Amino acid sequence: MNKNEQRVVILGGGIAGSVVAKSLQSHSHVTLVDPKEYFEISWASLRAMVEPSFAERTLINHREYFTKGDLVTSSAVNVTETEVLTADGGRVPYDYLVIATGHADSVPKVRAERLHQYEEENQKIKSARSVLIVGGGPTGVELAGEIAVDFPDKKVTLVHKGPRLLEFVGAKAADKTLKWLKSKNVDVKLDQAVDLNSATDGHKIYRTSVGGTIEADCHFLCTGKPLASAWLKETVLKNDLDVQGRIKVDEHLRVKGRSNIFAIGDITDIPEIKQGFLAQKQAEVVAKNVRVMIEGGSDCRRESYKPHSVLAIVSLGRHDAVAQFPFITISGRIPGIIKSGDLFVGKTRKLMGLSPHIV
Repeated sequence: MNKNEQRVVILGGGIAGSVVAKSLQSHSHVTLVDPKEYFEISWASLRAMVEPSFAERTLINHREYFTKGDLVTSSAVNVTETEVLTADGGRVPYDYLVIATGHADSVPKVRAERLHQYEEENQKIKSARSVLIVGGGPTGVELAGEIAVDFPDKKVTLVHKGPRLLEFVGAKAADKTLKWLKSKNVDVKLDQAVDLNSATDGHKIYRTSVGGTIEADCHFLCTGKPLASAWLKETVLKNDLDVQGRIKVDEHLRVKGRSNIFAIGDITDIPEIKQGFLAQKQAEVVAKNVRVMIEGGSDCRRESYKPHSVLAIVSLGRHDAVAQFPFITISGRIPGIIKSGDLFVGKTRKLMGLSPHIV
């Protein structure tokens, strides 16, 4: 490392952190801190559960796109004004810090283990006659769609505690989604919860909060994951979190009141739906702003990030989707063409400087 080179430390190797690492590796000394050795195109993970070979393209070792900086395969456990402390006892000094830790999600450290995990989940689905999905957000809905299309002989039941599916979007999108799922014989149960501990070995019968029962050979829990920010409550950033544990940022995506610490992705308090393509846009803004600061550029050259209006596309199997745009909500093949075929995997791989397909 050149002693005059600015040190950028990035915490988290999801879409946000990975894009920043790739963008800045030729402009500074970058250290990427991530508990796993690979970047996962997370919004395509449900396709990999019904088609495990799909994960060969969605799981990308960090070293495939991040070739010039340091990779620390560990988790951050503390932040001071000048350095990051990691779970393996390391100390990583920084001039600029980018926090992109997203949600807490327990996944294998090594890519091969994650691939094996998808094989196991696929086998679990294949060997079941009936599948229970708990949670009617985008993850539960998309998984139900994948299974219903690829395994139409399976009995799929989706249980959601709320009054409608996809509560993060409008009622029209939720209604169109419910209609599509019912057309694929998915049994959707709203306004109720299910006790996953109520099924005993050999008797896969689950009790619901309204007194009913659901028989299923296997289940998948698709409820929201907690933010990966609890560790920050014991650091110098403890006063920079809101009551939900999100990091408060300014229009340049810097932690409010700090000049050299940025936060992007799901972990921020930006008032918009948390989606991969928005995390990518935030990463591009931060990469530009850090470059401007490294080059000694004036404040007027820094880019601002403006929250986006409600726009969402939820895939429904391989060919259909429901899409909510600012002035219209549509479902069927047209939004399916936009997303559901390849789930933006080829586009994301190209963004990371890789071939859209594995040769």
